[in-house]
Formats: sequence, structure tokens, C-alpha cells
Amino acid sequence: MSQSTPTPVFSVSPTVLPAPGRAVDLQVRVSAPVTGGNLPIILLSHGLGFSNHLSSLNGYAPLANVWAAHGFAVVQPTHLDSKTLSHNSAVNPGSPAPQHWRTRAEDMSRILDQLNVIEAAVPQLAGRLDPERVAVAGHSMGGHTASLLLGTRLTDPRDATVVNLTDHRIKAGVLLAAPGRGGDAVTPFVVENYPFLTTTDFSAMATPALVVAGDKDDSAFLTVVGPDWHADPYYLAPGPKSLLTLYGAEHCLGGVSGYDVAETTDENPDRVATIARLTSAYLRSQLYPGDSAWQTACDALTADRNPPGRIDSK
Repeated sequence: MSQSTPTPVFSVSPTVLPAPGRAVDLQVRVSAPVTGGNLPIILLSHGLGFSNHLSSLNGYAPLANVWAAHGFAVVQPTHLDSKTLSHNSAVNPGSPAPQHWRTRAEDMSRILDQLNVIEAAVPQLAGRLDPERVAVAGHSMGGHTASLLLGTRLTDPRDATVVNLTDHRIKAGVLLAAPGRGGDAVTPFVVENYPFLTTTDFSAMATPALVVAGDKDDSAFLTVVGPDWHADPYYLAPGPKSLLTLYGAEHCLGGVSGYDVAETTDENPDRVATIARLTSAYLRSQLYPGDSAWQTACDALTADRNPPGRIDSK
């Protein structure tokens, strides 16, 4: 697969995957180039946010479309914490609403378990997926989901067990504005409402990953340490890792979750295009060892007289 001129893309949704034991079956959107074979796969996990439909398989088109146009098959699930399911009594039977940090990660592994079901349901994909080249990406809470699949641990607030949801079929990841460490870095709001974020441990997140953080993303309701919190998955995890720090970017990183959405406080199509281009190059080079796309992209950013950000690697 090469970083060539973008190709036309098709998108099919919902594709329904049987999910015994889950409150409802798992619905996914699949986007892919109309031509080409042995397509590497990106599992894309949505965040939460205020919108009614971006937190589902209908969000993140600014990334999914570009990735698919450059040769990836992108699979986007609707997690159980999606607002599109908020009125489903099977998913949310009462108050307080259940926390779905575990089911989110399980959704992604379930997709990999059922790639044959996806190919059967989407005839245009039959025989075209490469299950040996899989990456995961996620924004905000989706970044937390992705980090768990890459090796991050946490302590289950319900029974104090250490949870390991690593999926070794996943070879690389992209964490977009993902949550950072717990402990004294989080706010009382997190302790009360998201206790699973208080024990985040990146020390075993060994899978290669690109961490994307905005230097204006203070996420003040979640953390007391400011924008640096979102760089924790880079600094506190073992290498190999890379960190893309975007100048002036807030939590939506210019608008990755959707086109022209109201909750984007830093609307910037050029920034989103930069993220799409750099993440595509990073994943290509991770999934195809020896591919120079990432190095070329890093060199171009360094040569830019007015760069949109900086890249650190370890």
C-alpha cells in the first residue's frame, strides 16, 4: 500500500455484529477505498462529548474519510455509552448510568473476532482485509479505550482487580486528546464520576503509538495539571512512542469529531488535515516496517517555517 493520490471511498452502516451477552448487538460503520486489496485496518473509537450523534459510528468523518482514501479500512463501532443509545432501556436500565470503559475495549476486540462477518455483510470488502495489519485510534474517551487495547492497565473500581485488556492483534495506535494519569492529577469530579480514570497506569503500554495533544487543551473539569496531562501516555509509557503537540489546539483538535460541529471550540480545517495526514503516515510506517511515510512527514513538519506543531519521539 502506498501513500498515493487519495482514492474514492465507500462507507456502509450499520453493519451489525452478533454480540451475545452485550446489551444490544454491536453496530459498526465500515469505510474503505473502492479499489485495492490487503487493506490494513484501523479501529476507530469515538469519544463522548455534547453532540447527539458524533459519539457513534456516525462521527469522525474528517479522519475516517481521509484514512480510507489513503488505503485503510476503517471500522467504527457505536459503544454502549453513545448518546444514540441513551434512551435504550436495555443499555441504560436505570440511574446511575453504567460506565462502559470495559465494554468499549471489548467492542474493539469483538470486531477483530468477527472480521469474517464484516466481509460477508459488506460484499465490496470480501477478501480485501489484512488481519495481520491492525491499528487502533481513539479521541478523548476513545483514546482511553485505545490505550487499554495497547497495554494500559487500571484498577477496577468495583472489585480492586488490575485489568489487562491488551489485544496483541493490534500492532500500533493513535491516541487523540486521550486522558492522562490518575492520582493527584485528576479532579474531584473524576474521582466521583469516572473513578476508573484515577488508577490509569501507562507503564505496560508497550505497543507503538502516536500521542496527539493540543497545547491549549486544559480539560479543567478532568485534570488539575493542564494540557500536559494529555501527553502522559507518551511520557509515562515505554517506547517506541511519538508525540505530536499541536500549537493552539483545544480538545477537539480543530474538529476531528465531525464537520462544522458546534462543540469544536478551535475550528481549524488545516489542523484536522495535518492530523489526518500525519496519523496516516505514522500508521503506514508502523504497519509496514521500512515504509518511509512517517519520516517524510516528520521532515516536512520540521522544514515548515510556521509549523502547526512539533513531533517528539523516543
